[in-house]
Amino acid sequence: MKLKIITPTGCMVDAEVAKVFLPGGAGAFEVLVNHAPLISTLDKGAVRYEQDGVMQEYAVETGFVKVDNNTIVVCTER
Repeated sequence: MKLKIITPTGCMVDAEVAKVFLPGGAGAFEVLVNHAPLISTLDKGAVRYEQDGVMQEYAVETGFVKVDNNTIVVCTER
């Protein structure tokens, strides 16, 4: 899957990932390959993702995420 984390200053993450954990507005959730399309708000927390077998994270304030066709796009203020 492709993960992009975009802020007003640019694209902070552009990576191939195996899974992503997101701090959704209605509760945390995980996205795996072939996840159903969705759009969700994000709460303050960390976007955690597995890249090359290593878990990494990126702190977010608020924003939203769009998941579609194995592409995850996170738009956040930070």
